Amino acid sequence: MIPRQVKRLFDERCEPREDAGSATAVMEHDGRRHVVRLVNISRSGTMVIFPLMPHIGDRVRLQMFGRDQQAGTIRWVRDGRIGITFDDPMD
Repeated sequence: MIPRQVKRLFDERCEPREDAGSATAVMEHDGRRHVVRLVNISRSGTMVIFPLMPHIGDRVRLQMFGRDQQAGTIRWVRDGRIGITFDDPMD
C-alpha cells in the first residue's frame, strides 16, 4: 500500500474510474452509519469523502443507490478522502 501522504508517481490501476458526480451512499464503519459523497467508482472500488480519520484496513459496508450493498476494506486515507476496495467486484 502507498502511504497517501506520498503523491502517486504513476497510475497502476487496471481499470477506469467513473466520476460519481454528486452521488451519495450510506457507509457503515465501526457500527455507525454515515452519509458519504462518492468521488469516483470502478468495478473494484471507490473513493469517498469522509471527514473522520479511519484506519487503513478497517472494514466498511457501502449502500449505493440502485446497487447491492458492497463490503470492502479501506486501502488509503488522505485529506478527508478514503479509498475503498470492494470484496467482490461489481457487475
